[in-house]
Amino acid sequence: MMHETETAEILSSTHDGKGIASTEGKKVFVRGAIIGETVKFIRRKKRRNYDEAELIEVIRRSKDRVDPRCQFYNQCGGCSLQHLSPNSQRDLKEGVLRDNLARIGSVTPSIWLKPIFNNDDGEWNYRRRARIAVKDVEKKGRVLVGFREKFAPFVVDMNNCEILSPPVNNLIKPLSNLIESLSIRREIPQIEVAVGENDTELVFRVLIPPSDDDKVKLVSFAKQNQLRLSIQTGGMDSVKLLFAKSPDEALRYSHTKFDIINEFDSTDFIQVNGVINSLMVAQVIELLELRENHKVIDLFCGIGNFTLPVAKYVSEVIGIELLDALIKRGEHNANLNNINNVKFLCKDLNKIDNTYKNFQCDRLILDPSRNGALDVVNNIKYFNPKKIIYVSCHPGTLARDANILVNQYKYDLSAAGIIDMFPHTSHVESIAVFNK
Repeated sequence: MMHETETAEILSSTHDGKGIASTEGKKVFVRGAIIGETVKFIRRKKRRNYDEAELIEVIRRSKDRVDPRCQFYNQCGGCSLQHLSPNSQRDLKEGVLRDNLARIGSVTPSIWLKPIFNNDDGEWNYRRRARIAVKDVEKKGRVLVGFREKFAPFVVDMNNCEILSPPVNNLIKPLSNLIESLSIRREIPQIEVAVGENDTELVFRVLIPPSDDDKVKLVSFAKQNQLRLSIQTGGMDSVKLLFAKSPDEALRYSHTKFDIINEFDSTDFIQVNGVINSLMVAQVIELLELRENHKVIDLFCGIGNFTLPVAKYVSEVIGIELLDALIKRGEHNANLNNINNVKFLCKDLNKIDNTYKNFQCDRLILDPSRNGALDVVNNIKYFNPKKIIYVSCHPGTLARDANILVNQYKYDLSAAGIIDMFPHTSHVESIAVFNK
């Protein structure tokens, strides 16, 4: 029966860290419970094959349990693993990757790479890109700003965030107060966050344009908190800068090791974790084993995150990406860094055909979305690389694609490992090396 307290031992866990309770009948997934613990819980959501439950009390505690740093952790859906030590989080994620490669891909790497992570207290305040929900809650007479709850679509009543990068981590309450003062307080569903090394931009999504008085308040807030502030009235092309101290200066991040600066727009895709991104790019370049005469193709290249550092070591790099805006940004960044051996092409990588027959290369980099690179691996003959580095944000699609590369096209899965890009969440970023 729903909403009655139950007690059970946790015998296993799901891929995203929920404890699976030992109960009769339907499985129960308990958020925040760890294997080996005895817990009290209440079922909150019914599913066809399982129920989801809220952890009420830990009766017998696991040695891997730590006290969550965030005071809103038990309610907020932004994080799911703060109750686990960082090492245990990484063990869980590597277990997910191992399971997916074996179960879905029928493959096992020859070598397991050491996890990529920031060991300098880097699991906190790392998130430089985020989407924050906004809701004017009439019953509370307040505007709530933050992430959504674990068991409901409501916005958490919070005043700071332990994973957002400064200065946004401490702006939750000030943003709430700001929006409460606006005439369009009910017409702002979300705020996009983009933190660069030189500046921070907030993009307010609005359903109706702000009044002149609203604009004055928004600009004042931006000045007071040393922010850039933009308004988005429709699609991505509707984003307009309202205030910036230096409006002609773009947001940027750097690859110091490679003397590269990447400029980006507040709505561009960039990796969420700046320190881990730098470590990841360095490892990719090391694993590629580049030579001066190599031709490298970087698929799903974005603004050139891998493309430009790789170009420092080889004769030619081609970056391919679907979105024209990202291609133009990549070309701009190549010019900015005086890199002349790079070409960016705008092409749909979900439609690989014989127009790619002249794209033979020595090394291939894949960094697709969660959907993976199915059409690329099914047509790998057009690229015919000796080595592939695959950076994945979904272990299931990586495993599916690895199955094709290894069992159909006879590549060796030489190495694989996790990248702890999203500490305290169940998101599994990983890297795999294929050789032929």
